[in-house]
Amino acid sequence: MIKQPLKNLAIIMDGNGRWANRRGLNRTKGHEKGAEIIRDVTTYCAKHPSIETVTFYAFSTENWKRPKLEVEFLMKLLDRYLKDELETYQKNNVQFKAIGNMNAFSTKLQKRILLTEEATKHNKDLIHILALNYGGRAEITDAVNRLIAEGKTVLEESDISSALQTPYSDVDLLIRTSGEERVSNYLLWQMSYAELYFTETLWPDFTNSELDEIISDFEQRTRRFGGLS
Repeated sequence: MIKQPLKNLAIIMDGNGRWANRRGLNRTKGHEKGAEIIRDVTTYCAKHPSIETVTFYAFSTENWKRPKLEVEFLMKLLDRYLKDELETYQKNNVQFKAIGNMNAFSTKLQKRILLTEEATKHNKDLIHILALNYGGRAEITDAVNRLIAEGKTVLEESDISSALQTPYSDVDLLIRTSGEERVSNYLLWQMSYAELYFTETLWPDFTNSELDEIISDFEQRTRRFGGLS
C-alpha cells in the first residue's frame, strides 16, 4: 500500500454558467463568483502542509467556441483578476504561473500575465497555475516538436516530462466540479496515475470545507501505481 501526501492538485472548475442560470443571472456573474472561489482555494492551498502546486483549468483551447461577448468578458475578467490578486499572491507567498498558448491573447493581457509571473517568481509556499488557452494534446505535441527541433531522434518518457510546461511530472489528485465526469483534454500526460474526484457541487458553491473532505478521502485511498498493495 502506497500512501503519499497530496503535492500536486489539479482542478477543473465547472458550473459557473449553470450557477448563474439557476439564479436568473447573466453567465458573467457566475464567472465573477467563480474567480472569488479561485482566491479562496489558492489561499487554502498555500497554507496546506503538503500541497506544492494547484493548477486550475481556466480557459481551454475549445472555449473560443463560446459566444464572442462571453469570451471578451472572460479576457477582461482574467486581466482584472491578475491585477487584483497580486496582493493576495504576495501576502500568501504564492508564485503565479500560466501554461498554454498565450499568443492568442491581447498584448495587454500577455503583459499582465508576464508581469504577475515576474513579480511572484521568488515566492515559495505554493505554485498557483492557471491553464489558459490550454489543451493537453497540444501541450504534448508542442513538447515533442521542441525536442525534435533540439535534435532528439529517440525520446524517453523523461524527455517529454521535462519538456512540458508544468513544473511537475504527475498530478496526484484531479477534482472536477458540477457533476461532469471527464477530463476534457486537461493535463493528459500528467494525470496518468492521478486519483479522480467528481463532485456535484457547482464551482461557485465550492468551499474549502468540501476541499478538506476531498483531501481526506484522497489520503485514505491506496495508490498502487500498477503494482499490488
